[in-house]
Amino acid sequence: MFSGSIPALVTPFAADGSFVEDAFRALVEWQIAEGSAGLVPVGTTGEAATLTFQEHFDVVRVCVDQARGRVPILAGAGSNDTRVAIDNVNAAKVAGADAALMVPPYYNRPSQEGIFRHFEAIAQQTSLPIVLYNVPGRTVTDIQPATMARIVAAFPDVFIGVKDATGSLGRVTEQRLGCGDDFVQLSGNDETALAFNAMGGVGCISVTANVAPRLCADFQAAWAAGDIVKARSLHDRLYPLHVAMFTDASPGPVKYALGKVKPDWPLHLRLPMTPAGDASRAAVDAAMAGAGVA
Repeated sequence: MFSGSIPALVTPFAADGSFVEDAFRALVEWQIAEGSAGLVPVGTTGEAATLTFQEHFDVVRVCVDQARGRVPILAGAGSNDTRVAIDNVNAAKVAGADAALMVPPYYNRPSQEGIFRHFEAIAQQTSLPIVLYNVPGRTVTDIQPATMARIVAAFPDVFIGVKDATGSLGRVTEQRLGCGDDFVQLSGNDETALAFNAMGGVGCISVTANVAPRLCADFQAAWAAGDIVKARSLHDRLYPLHVAMFTDASPGPVKYALGKVKPDWPLHLRLPMTPAGDASRAAVDAAMAGAGVA
């Protein structure tokens, strides 16, 4: 269901913090036109942590409605409360998402057994496919490869893949051996997406694709076609931009960058997130110029 370049979409906010639906619809339309192979609304980059339940799934519904089945929608739906996570995944299904993207419980720091039981409880309450999202740098909770294999073995029709943002490339092999060749592995880090694909990944849930969707789509298409030289060339071209996206707290830099490409779009942030600082903006400016994006 998921492969290629899949942007983790920003959520456009007006100066008063309200969701700007027209700008979000325009973002979805532009991403599809530029070759993105799927869309992730209300993930980390979409500032999901600052959205109410109603806002969260309104954004998902708008994304589904605008996409009109042209690309699959993977909706952010995780929580550190298992009961809320169950409500979230069922709400994502009602909103029309094709699958849910779910982190393990954050802050609580459950054991590996607790992680398994969390996802077991979710799987018993939904038929919506789930892509696990392992990002210990944010959640402090790491789904170890053995635990991931156990989750997938118990519910193979529910847990279809992983967005791996551990930065540990060896895990791609470990997870393939444990979860099977059909288990979809997507990089959660743009800067390692080339190496991730070489280890057995099939795409990237990308921050940079918000700003350079065509280049990111072309990079993934080149790799899929076996054109390693072209894929590496595009990777090198995009690499400084990948790095620049995290020179300040995300999504500050990516919203700044997207604002340069689409200056008429409202791209404010909700507290506690703040705009990218001067050094970050300078890095973004230089990387965008180097990539030929702006």
